[in-house]
Amino acid sequence: MLSTQWTKSTRSGHTGACVEARLRAGGVEVRDSKDIAGPTLRAKAGEWPSLIAMTTNDRQ
Repeated sequence: MLSTQWTKSTRSGHTGACVEARLRAGGVEVRDSKDIAGPTLRAKAGEWPSLIAMTTNDRQ
């Protein structure tokens, strides 16, 4: 479950390749944990399930 605080992905490994996500008004933001001042990907609330499904399918 996401919160308004940045949360590290449960799929992040020990290689330092991590993403973090948080709830924002109307959707979700995702960022690279190694570049917290860098850009964020913003998805509307209705787009979040599709984004998760795409990334899950890529890992299989």
